Amino acid sequence: MNWRQRVEPVIRPLMHAFWRLSRGTTLGVRGIVVRADGRVILVRHTYVGGWHLPGGGVEKGESVRDALTHELRDEAGVALAGEARVQGVHANHRTFRGDHVVVCVVRDWSRCESNAAGEIAETGWFDPDNLPDGTTPATRARLAEFRDQAPVADNW
Repeated sequence: MNWRQRVEPVIRPLMHAFWRLSRGTTLGVRGIVVRADGRVILVRHTYVGGWHLPGGGVEKGESVRDALTHELRDEAGVALAGEARVQGVHANHRTFRGDHVVVCVVRDWSRCESNAAGEIAETGWFDPDNLPDGTTPATRARLAEFRDQAPVADNW
């Protein structure tokens, strides 16, 4: 277990408390990046377990597209080359009552240099029918929605 995995359980609740006091609402973005063969990219962080869709927080003054652009570049080495279609907006009230996540589908992209800076342990392209062990329930749910195997849920 690396230092990030040991520190994260302590830091995360403190950060959530700070966000509750400093912000009424938080917004995140995740990308379903699709390769021509139908595979999607997932990331494994150094500080929290499981495979996730790449993404992160939308900062104050930043658009969802700008956040998606830099999160995909930083976490997955993916550069947006065209439009990203919004698949859904989900309330993530389990984590923080004012948190929401926008999920976007990206089909027009190119490879670029990643700037994960120790945040990403691993990336991989996976067939949505054969996701790796440890893929989070929310990631599985978003991919099922993407593939029209489930309606887009209100909650994360």
